[in-house]
Amino acid sequence: MIYIKNLPLWERLLRAGAGAVAAAYAFLGAGGMLSWVILAGGAGMALTGIFGFCPACALAGRGLEKRAQQVQK
Repeated sequence: MIYIKNLPLWERLLRAGAGAVAAAYAFLGAGGMLSWVILAGGAGMALTGIFGFCPACALAGRGLEKRAQQVQK
């Protein structure tokens, strides 16, 4: 892999779910430019949840413990 996962499984599931809810709200509820902003944010959240890597967390120096990394492989 090119990157090292830095999100635990529970946070990955939460991010993917919240991103899907935000994207659904953008399609169904919001209107105008706000819907595009919400859609982009939801897509970003969902992608970080799917891939398990958050660039902002990596910049902050956040990482998984070695034991948790071995379990997720």
